Formats: sequence, C-alpha cells, structure tokens
Amino acid sequence: MASPMGEGLRGRSSGLKPIETKRKVGIEEYDMVTVEDEPLSPMARLFHDRRFDVHAVAFMACKTRISPQPVKEKLVHTLLKHPRFTSLMVVDEENLTDMKWVQTKIDLDQHIVIVEVDETQLESPDKFVEDYIYNLSKTSLDRSKPLWDLHIINVKTRQAESVVVFRVHHSLGDGTSLISLLLACTRQTADDLKLPTIPTKKRRPTPSGYSAKEGLWRLLGKFWLFIVMFVNTAVDVFMFIITIMFLKDTKTPISAPPDFESNKARRIVHRIISLDDLKFVKNAMNVTINDVALGLTQAGLSQYLNRRYAIGGKDKGATERSNNLPNGIRLRSCLCFNLRSSAGIEVATEVTCKGFSNSTICFTNLVGPQEEIGFCGYPITYFAPSAYGQPSALMINFQSYINKMIIVVSVDENAIPDPHQLLDDFEDSLNLIKNAIIEKGLIKNLK
Repeated sequence: MASPMGEGLRGRSSGLKPIETKRKVGIEEYDMVTVEDEPLSPMARLFHDRRFDVHAVAFMACKTRISPQPVKEKLVHTLLKHPRFTSLMVVDEENLTDMKWVQTKIDLDQHIVIVEVDETQLESPDKFVEDYIYNLSKTSLDRSKPLWDLHIINVKTRQAESVVVFRVHHSLGDGTSLISLLLACTRQTADDLKLPTIPTKKRRPTPSGYSAKEGLWRLLGKFWLFIVMFVNTAVDVFMFIITIMFLKDTKTPISAPPDFESNKARRIVHRIISLDDLKFVKNAMNVTINDVALGLTQAGLSQYLNRRYAIGGKDKGATERSNNLPNGIRLRSCLCFNLRSSAGIEVATEVTCKGFSNSTICFTNLVGPQEEIGFCGYPITYFAPSAYGQPSALMINFQSYINKMIIVVSVDENAIPDPHQLLDDFEDSLNLIKNAIIEKGLIKNLK
C-alpha cells in the first residue's frame, strides 16, 4: 500500500521537476527519472475493470538467436527510462476508490522470461510459438510488480531464428503510444545511433494566389465540406448513442459468444503480404493505404462469412458458386480513444463495454519503419502488435514494416475456430482486387 498522499492528490502542481536517482537492477546502476505519484487516468482505470482487462502484445521475429544479457543491458537505458515501466498500480489510502502509479525498485529477472524448449521435439516451431502466445493470453500480469514482461523464445521458425514477445497491460498506454515506445527501444541496423523513421503524410503545395472566381469556388467548397462534416458528425454521434443503448450488430458466426467474459483467451495469428501490392491498388484507385486495408478486410470477411453460412457439404461457400450471405448484415468495427473525466469511471466502463460488445470487430492500422531495425542489437525481420482481453471476438491489426504489411488477427476460437482460413481470405481478396485492376485497365491511372 502506498503511504498517504495528503492534500493535492487530485490537484497537484504540474510544474514540479522530476528527481534524478540511481538504482540497481542486477546489471549496473542506471539513471532513473523519479516522478511524483500520479493517479490513474480514466482510460487506465477502465482497462482494470474485469470486463475490460486488456493486455497489448507485440511479437518481434529476429534474424538471429537472442542472448538475454544484451537485452537487459539495453532495456536499462531505454524502456526503464519511462516511469510507467517502473511503477506499481496501488490503491490510494486516502480514497480507496482511487488508484495511482507509485514508482518502485525493479528486478529485470522478474520481467524477462527465457523460454526453455527442445527444438528437436517440436513438430512445428511456428505452431509452438502460436500456442505459447495463446497460453499467455489465458493469464494476466502480476499486479505486485510493474505491468509488463518480455518473453524470449529461441526457436527457429519459417521466417525467423527467434521470437520476442512483449506484453504490456493496456492501462500503461494506448496502442499507438506503446508501439511508439517499443520502436524507441530499437535502432536502424544500418546505423545503430539512428532511431527508426516513420513515413508522414506529405502536404500538397498551396498555390500562391487565386482569381476572384477561383476564390469564390474555394470558399463554396470549404462551406460544403463543413456542411458534410457537420452532418457526418451528427450521424456518428447519433449512431454511437443508440449503439450503447440498444443497437447491436447482426448476430453472425463471428460474433462474440454471450459468455465472452468467461473466456478471454485469444488465438493470435498473422500473415505477411506485400506492401507494394497495397500501394499498387492505392495508386490505381487514387485512395489511401487505409482504404485498401479496409477494402480487403471487408472482401475477406464476406468470403469467410459466406463459407460459414454455407449449407450442406456440397457448397463450401465459394462466392463463384453461391451467395450464402443473408441480406442486411450490420457488421461494424470499434476504435478506442482517450476518455476524459466526466460522469465517473463506472459510467465510462459501462459505455465502453457496451460499445465494444454491440460491435463485432476491433480494427487498427499502424505505420511502421521504412528501414530494417534492430531490437537491442538484434535485427528484426517483422513485428506484429495485437491484444487480448477485449470483448470483441475478432481484432484485426495492420502493421507496415519496410516493404511488408503484417495482418494480425486476435480471435476467440469459440467464434472463429479457423483464423488461418480468415487470413487466406484476406490475401485472396487482395489478389482478386489486383487482378480486377489489371483486367479493367485501371493500371494506366498509376502516377
């Protein structure tokens, strides 16, 4: 339990300077930024609710086998510099309904797990890694120490010599922040002093001047865009309100079972496709990479559901033979965003859980480095983020890396027993879209 905080737990000054201290982790002394105890944010508290106990995982496939000692030495100067990764979540003694972060001593040996395995006894190393992550998703992080751990699996798979699984409780930050922090622990393999570079959206050059007529049309265009944005926002707000009240997605084979709280385990699998293929479709259709990702996701889900709805043994659900999909399917995706303090954490939890429970899918699309990077000095061939503990039976993550796009699905096997088939449908859908572009001659629109 933390010592009493006295007055100012809620209204402390943000201008207090951090205190520099040194602590030992069994390797060497390291400088550590000590900050004042801080209460959990509304979103962090939400992620500790039993219905929304979400853990983020990221697995990194490395080109060489990993020695634990260099990893520990590197983490001292990267990950442990962040206060959240050296803090415990404790209940405030003055207000037992509040929780806060309190910094503590850390022993890296309690956070780094070395998986011992006899590779000669493995029938499928890839399946072993997949099952290991699945079994990991059945567990929660120990609340008696900072909420993260790192698992080193020195097993040769089809695409790597070893795999690192990084697990973090979602209360430490949102997905984008955690991936950014993870990338901050990496360096370019070409220059180990440089951080990864993330592509940014290029701004179109603004013309220097307009005629009176052009200026009028631009003003009208901006006004029309404002009207469209206002209407779309009003519709979205209305749909959100009725979703948390009563509007549910259509019950389909991939919907979360009613007793999802009793089974938080998730099967997490991935598929690597060519980022150049997505760029090909993007340029031909004059859309964004996110549009292409959503398009192949919708097409792949249609194929998968068509197969699941197939009746009898003759029709396997191939769209060329028959359309087994019922009309008017409502199937939506949820995106989580930061919550500000309002009516209380109980209300926020209820609203968020209803929003996710009444929707079918969680979807994210993250931009990754453009060049090869190394984690603690070990070159990475690919990395893939995901999560478990969410109410949705299906979570889809798109993660780019160099010239690759990694599609990761986290599924409840009670709803989706064959996730690899779903990935096949995603990949087949991309190929169908590519072939349709070529056949229709849209390739001429490439710039």
